Amino acid sequence: MIRFSLVCERDHEFEAWFRNNDDFDRQKKRGFVECPSCGSKKVGKALMAPAVSTGRKKEKIALAMNEMQKKAMAEMKALSEKIRENADYVGDKFAEEARKIHFGETDARGIYGEATLDEAKGLAEDGVGFMPIPVFPEDRN
Repeated sequence: MIRFSLVCERDHEFEAWFRNNDDFDRQKKRGFVECPSCGSKKVGKALMAPAVSTGRKKEKIALAMNEMQKKAMAEMKALSEKIRENADYVGDKFAEEARKIHFGETDARGIYGEATLDEAKGLAEDGVGFMPIPVFPEDRN
């Protein structure tokens, strides 16, 4: 497929996709190509700069993505640290403590800890709100 920049007799510019140049010519000849703005069938190709991807451009994109990923990771790490600083660690009793708080059996407070997949599913089914906190490699060292 190829994208053409097109222009009608009233200088309305638009783009359209065709299989190839011959496909554009056939459709134009049969009256199938028309301006979406005014309906004119007097349409021609406009000048269009080719989209050439250079190695430098790809490097810049990769560097930008890498920086975005680093920034997102740093923000997630900061959020994780803030949660841990402002909550009580309850270890593998997380599901039990979360239910007690949810059902008012103990005072409400922020907690964090570990839960199995089955425990997490059970909490969700019971309507207990919780959120996984990411664990980073340096947290385990």
